[in-house]
Amino acid sequence: MNILFLNGPNLNLLGTRQPEVYGRQTLADIEQQVRLRANQLGVTLDFRQSNHEGELVTWIQDARGRFDAIVLNAAAYTHTSVALRDAIAAVGVPTIEIHLSNIHAREEFRHQSRIAAVCRGQISGFGFRSYLLGLEAAVTINEHL
Repeated sequence: MNILFLNGPNLNLLGTRQPEVYGRQTLADIEQQVRLRANQLGVTLDFRQSNHEGELVTWIQDARGRFDAIVLNAAAYTHTSVALRDAIAAVGVPTIEIHLSNIHAREEFRHQSRIAAVCRGQISGFGFRSYLLGLEAAVTINEHL
């Protein structure tokens, strides 16, 4: 099984950006933990980050036929990007939306996800464990296809 992890804008700043909200682990720290669990599950990962919406859209489009699932932390694009929503819907690769913080317990503008309706599910509020739960969800949904 091949799973694509995509990370949106500002996640390259994890560990130093608002650690009281996002934790002290860097994105590299999180990736390492996800890779350890993926190895235990016999899953292959591709883990990427971009601050550019178009690059994320291209990676989603390129996932068709190459990946069994996408785990996406779209970060701020969660709340604004019709382009990401359309790409997810167009390619048909099962996608899990994840967030480190509980977006529903934060500022009002973060409560709305433009991508949730085209994702298989949403995991929010478990810190770095949201990534591990996203991995488990991606494996589980593929077992049931």
